[in-house]
Amino acid sequence: MNQLNLKQLQSLLDAKDVNILKEKLKNISDGIDVNEKELQILSGKKETTVNRSYFLGEIKQILNTRTIQRSHYYLKRLIRSITEVKTSRINDINLNRWKEYDDLITDSLWIFDKRDQSGAHKAEYWGNFVPQIPNQFIRRYTKKGEWVLDPFLGSGTTLIECKRLGRNGIGIEINNEVIKLAKKFIGKEKNPYDVKTKVINGDSSLVNIDDELKNAGVKKVQLIIMHPPYWDIIKFGRNKSDLSNAETVDKFLEMFGKVVDNTVSHLEDGRYLTVVIGDKYADGEWIPLGFYVMQEVMKRGLKLKSTIVKNFETTRGKMNRKELWRYRALAGGFYIFKHEYIFLFQKG
Repeated sequence: MNQLNLKQLQSLLDAKDVNILKEKLKNISDGIDVNEKELQILSGKKETTVNRSYFLGEIKQILNTRTIQRSHYYLKRLIRSITEVKTSRINDINLNRWKEYDDLITDSLWIFDKRDQSGAHKAEYWGNFVPQIPNQFIRRYTKKGEWVLDPFLGSGTTLIECKRLGRNGIGIEINNEVIKLAKKFIGKEKNPYDVKTKVINGDSSLVNIDDELKNAGVKKVQLIIMHPPYWDIIKFGRNKSDLSNAETVDKFLEMFGKVVDNTVSHLEDGRYLTVVIGDKYADGEWIPLGFYVMQEVMKRGLKLKSTIVKNFETTRGKMNRKELWRYRALAGGFYIFKHEYIFLFQKG
């Protein structure tokens, strides 16, 4: 069985004996097809889809209760999760069924085994970030149909995720060659929600975002995702306005700050900005680039909500050179980078 009538659950609320309730509930549980990922629950003419594992987990909790009062409490909660939707102002997460979202990370340490390369996602562009990052933030901090801005678009990872998740997206990329790559990848991704994606070739500190939003018929964006160059670790082009060509760390931060100024003004009050950034090692010294960038955003009055540490195992520059880097670390008295930072800010 992968279909259930809600009345079967509601009738159990009339049970006065906990053992009778459990027996009837176990019969319902045993009849559910374990090969199906989802369960359809009928309520009159309305049909609600529920994750099977979530549903069976709730049933198990009721079966482990000792009193009829506690059984009724959990049963009412289960029925409410099926019949009522409770969301916040900033996302579509149904808080009455929060256990279904077990793939949404709420801890500050993020460990990904590998990069998602499904669909249009490719790892062939140097410096792109794992799609799981924008996926997490788009789902946590936007609703379907809202707008996401990525001022450092790169090969298009954020806008690909926007198309998958039903959000509209604007991406800005300064590199002429990379913009071609981004358009190719974004164009390959299916658009099941018929959202808009706009790719702009330009300097994110100068692009007239007001005009772009007016053309789209919106006033503000609801999320900004930034994945800037980690200063000059990778040179992405020859354009002097490219942050990877900044002559000093102070100049890099000045240029980054101008991008923040030009974009955050278009972020809706109360909504979120996230920055993905790593540190740098040069001339025998660790340069805490991530924390410098964090401070640069906070200077603009945004509130720091979270600092996340994300692992990475192998970069293209260190591929097949693990032993060499281990030797260098032992000889040079430093530690090899195995992480980067994700800072989450809220406006207003």
